[in-house]
Amino acid sequence: MKIVDIRAVRVVPPDHPAPEGATARSWHYTAEVANPMSGYPRYKAHRSLWLPTWEQTWCQVTLEDGTRGLGSTPHGRVTAAIIEDHLAPILVGEDGYAVERLADMMFRLTKPYGSGGLAACAVSAVDLALWDAKGRSLGQPVYNLIGGPERDSIPCYATGNDVDWYQTCGYTRFKLACPYGPADGLAGLDKNETFVADARARIGEHCDLMLDCWMAFDVEYTVELANRLRPYRLKWMEEYLIPEDFDGHLEVRQRLPWQTLATGEHWYGVQPFQWAARHQAIDIFQPDIAWCGGLSTCLKIAAVAESAGKRLILHGGGNTVWGQHFSVSRACVPLLECFQSTDPGVDPADPVTLPGLPVPAHGSLVPNDGPGFGLEIEDAWIENFFTSSQPDVPRPTN
Repeated sequence: MKIVDIRAVRVVPPDHPAPEGATARSWHYTAEVANPMSGYPRYKAHRSLWLPTWEQTWCQVTLEDGTRGLGSTPHGRVTAAIIEDHLAPILVGEDGYAVERLADMMFRLTKPYGSGGLAACAVSAVDLALWDAKGRSLGQPVYNLIGGPERDSIPCYATGNDVDWYQTCGYTRFKLACPYGPADGLAGLDKNETFVADARARIGEHCDLMLDCWMAFDVEYTVELANRLRPYRLKWMEEYLIPEDFDGHLEVRQRLPWQTLATGEHWYGVQPFQWAARHQAIDIFQPDIAWCGGLSTCLKIAAVAESAGKRLILHGGGNTVWGQHFSVSRACVPLLECFQSTDPGVDPADPVTLPGLPVPAHGSLVPNDGPGFGLEIEDAWIENFFTSSQPDVPRPTN
């Protein structure tokens, strides 16, 4: 089944009414979160002060039978240019059913300028669109193409700092965003301990509690904070170092043999996970399916995890149909992460604007069973990326 077209597009659904029922402003808009730029006072207060404002990029693949598939990734016109200028001209005319062959081609195609980072994101969008098109062409959900569902539903955990609201929504597993890092000194350590202790008191002793450190720490800070937090029984500590610090990851592993360690959302391709498995450096692999190379790459990472006796929990896997279909099909995936940024009091399903995207209920989620990834996106919502009238949003001034 030949590919006849690949293009970068925007998906612009109709305006959605503003959510109602908020009782407070979400942590996502008000809380300080430790991050790699926390050492620079101008950018410390919030990640939005320095993260790029590129919009979501979608890729549309069309097969010779007229079937169209969609995939998405972040980073706007940068990833869109890689898709349109490099990947599409080479893949058009290839067999659209041979998705893993095409994934290998894209991995090799991007080597001259680096197959990680932005290139891996662009590859992810194309790969996901290919899987979606194949599933739709065959009339099967993607999870049936990769082994079938391993279970009917999958438990979820909530990421965010509004834990009281998440409990009301039915969650029993919670991951906090750590507020302070090395730049905050001993006072920050004290505040982090108080923050985690308060969350543990709120959720009780029988719920899972995790901590996301988002690349903000060094080795010494990681070890000291982990030791302080040991009485609060963190299920895991996540992404405490910058992703390239492989020696640091080994040292943390050696100095914290008792602590479950997780990372991987900013690792690209399968090779970093092979390294982590070989050195027993990480307990839980956390690739992002829309960043690391797509579903094809995640299948390879899952094979590494299973062979090494490790678990795999996608970064943000519960927030996308791509992550849901992959996760329900793999025995090594025990949980789905659901990032929560809506205001307390707002129905978690209310902001969803893409038909076919399930949301958790009572702490678990049932993926859709539609063909492909099951999204129901109208043709009228799709615009060519470089000819539509919605440019990337400019960076706000500080």
